[in-house]
Amino acid sequence: MGKAMALGLLDAGHPASKLFLTRRNIDKLNEFSQKGCNVGSDNSLAVKQADLIILAVKPYNIHEILRSVAQDIDPKKHTLVSVVTGVPMTDLTEIIPKGTPFFRAMPNTAADVNESITCICHIHAGPEQIDVVNSVFTTMGKTTFIQEELMDAATVLGACGIAYVMRFIRAMVQGGIEIGFDAKTASSIVTQTVKGAAELLIERGSHPESEIDKVTTPKGCTIAGLNEMEHHGFSSALIKGIRTSYERID
Repeated sequence: MGKAMALGLLDAGHPASKLFLTRRNIDKLNEFSQKGCNVGSDNSLAVKQADLIILAVKPYNIHEILRSVAQDIDPKKHTLVSVVTGVPMTDLTEIIPKGTPFFRAMPNTAADVNESITCICHIHAGPEQIDVVNSVFTTMGKTTFIQEELMDAATVLGACGIAYVMRFIRAMVQGGIEIGFDAKTASSIVTQTVKGAAELLIERGSHPESEIDKVTTPKGCTIAGLNEMEHHGFSSALIKGIRTSYERID
């Protein structure tokens, strides 16, 4: 996720010299070093040079990492953003100096191509910090502010959702191959079809069923295919999968 966000910021024109990326194995940051970003393994040094700190680490690492830099955090200078799944803000604000502006954000890997949807909530933040954080994530796509109790649900729908859509696309491509297309042509048709379907909903603000109605004629091939999918549990399987992912976060 950190890599996707960094690439999204660079693609959006954010100066490479303003980014400082850290990880234990800095060899994996070579592509960013070559782009002119600051890279290293010293989190404390990175914090001292930063105004906005984005925590993009595994959930089991975040408490230890945050404790290691807590003494370097200045509430009057720093704004922190966690993109870590399943860790509430109150767990983390107890570690850092009192009153530090703190955000939770959940983008998805489409940030890499500036098409993410990022859900955001915050504590101890004023209008200036809110504007800064929002502007950072709008360079990677769209943003929406939500209550923290919905953040786990946002993780499933927006972040895990990328994988669900990819699995759907893969199945569509496989179906295309089965009915005669080569893999490359099937992939091209399917990906543009999925993109077009999403744009119809975004641009028109319509409900999916209204768009489905436009392509389902009586006794036609579309309704026959849709009914066969539903007989095999297409919608219910997807809904159950979303709920299972949500329950796993807890």
